Amino acid sequence: MLANPHDVGLAPSKLPQKVQKAGVVLFVVVIVVAAVFALTEHWRRATFTLGMSLIYLAGLRLLCDSHIMGILAVRSRRFDAFYTAALGIGMAFLAASVDSLGS
Repeated sequence: MLANPHDVGLAPSKLPQKVQKAGVVLFVVVIVVAAVFALTEHWRRATFTLGMSLIYLAGLRLLCDSHIMGILAVRSRRFDAFYTAALGIGMAFLAASVDSLGS
C-alpha cells in the first residue's frame, strides 16, 4: 500500500492498532445504520446519523494512523478532520433544525 505523502514526519498514533481498527469498524457500522434509515425513508434520522458519524470520523482521523484509516485518509490529518467535522456539523444541524412532517 502506498504511504500518505501528507504524513511525512508525523509521529505514529499512541493508540494500539486494535483500538484504531475497532474505531474504523464502528464508523462503518454507523454508516450502515444511516443507510438503513435512508432505505426505510427515515430521512432526518439518516441525515443526522450520517452527520454525527462524520463528526466521529473527524476525531478518529486525528487519533489514527493513515495506514489504518485506508481510503478515509485523503489529505493531511488536520485538513481531513476539519473538512469532515464541518460537513458533519452542517448535516447534523440541518437534520435537527428541519421540522418533521408528522404531527
